[in-house]
Amino acid sequence: MRTKFTAGLVALAFAAGSVLLPLQVSAQDSFSKAQTNELHNIIREYLLENPALLNEMIAKLQAAERDEQNERAREAIASNAKQLFHNADDVVVGNPDGNVTMVEFFDYNCGYCKRSVADLLRLTEEDKNLRVVMKEFPILSEGSMIASRAALASRKQGKYWEFHLAMMAASGAIDSEAKIMSIASETGLDVAKLKADMTIHAGAIEKSINANRALAQSIGINGTPAFVIDGTLVPGALPYEQLEASVKMVRENGGCQYC
Repeated sequence: MRTKFTAGLVALAFAAGSVLLPLQVSAQDSFSKAQTNELHNIIREYLLENPALLNEMIAKLQAAERDEQNERAREAIASNAKQLFHNADDVVVGNPDGNVTMVEFFDYNCGYCKRSVADLLRLTEEDKNLRVVMKEFPILSEGSMIASRAALASRKQGKYWEFHLAMMAASGAIDSEAKIMSIASETGLDVAKLKADMTIHAGAIEKSINANRALAQSIGINGTPAFVIDGTLVPGALPYEQLEASVKMVRENGGCQYC
């Protein structure tokens, strides 16, 4: 028979937003094995009769995990703000003196990164006070790594942004040096010089890419695209309206705290 005491414990467990499996009590009040089994059965039946409760509990757990991740990201952003927002080695587009900075971590073989280009261009065209920092983050393939090396080497010819946009606009995977050099040639780059610069400046290029990887890891970025807007990490592609709203929120909250 289910006692009022047992039923009360079950009710208390659910009221507190947790399921006690197994229920821990002091030695003097411990249940017998039969009582413990009975309690487990009561909880199981309750969950089967009220499956929506599981969704509520999962949602609550996920929300708590997101809050924890966001707090960790904010702390990491604060600790690495100079390298994140004001690293002299990074390419900056938009207004170099903008009052809000957005950082993008991207990969040239990332389909979502390619889709985000139009929104990024629109943001920089419509918001004349937006500063955007580009972080090469090749994580998807060897082709991505070669593309990032070539992109960074193209800075020696002053054509990084044009080359970046051309590779983002290219159809299919960027999976070979031959394809990358073909895009470079179409962009107006001196291919022979580009290859030479990739070799001559290989050490600096690798250092830049490795620094971005370490920075991404410290913040909790493990995919592309990923945006950092002041103290907020925005993982994944977002529509223009949400990116715009994130920038607007920074200004409405008193401006950049870290960027």
